[in-house]
Amino acid sequence: MRQDELSPAPGSKRKRKRVGRGDGSGHGTYSGRGCKGQKSRSGFRTKPGFEGGQLPLIQRLPQKRGFTNIFRKEYCVVSVGRLNKFEPGSEITPESLVAARVVKSLRNPIKILAGGDINRSLSVKANRFSAAAKAKIEAAGGTVEEIG
Repeated sequence: MRQDELSPAPGSKRKRKRVGRGDGSGHGTYSGRGCKGQKSRSGFRTKPGFEGGQLPLIQRLPQKRGFTNIFRKEYCVVSVGRLNKFEPGSEITPESLVAARVVKSLRNPIKILAGGDINRSLSVKANRFSAAAKAKIEAAGGTVEEIG
């Protein structure tokens, strides 16, 4: 087989549509654009998602483009591993976390998460605890108390 004997598969090559070359061609007069209107003009282009002035689908469905829950509760998260800076047997409250600069302020409630390891028994008081964090603190001999 030589290069000059190769040919494309049947039906894979199509002739280019030549519009505006007379009515006999089947694509004359309006050149496949219909009659008048915005879409028949040269240079016509709409933005992606434009629906002719109707409110686009992407704006009608908030779950498709992201959604902000205005009632969401924001927490200051503290990993269990950060509690190792406190003395063994001490009581940890939100106020003591601010004093130790573990959290910046008490504006948001505090949630203890299970990141890191704890190697001392502590009495921890916070607004929320993850189940794994609660288990780690209690496994180290500490106590957990959820406050308002």
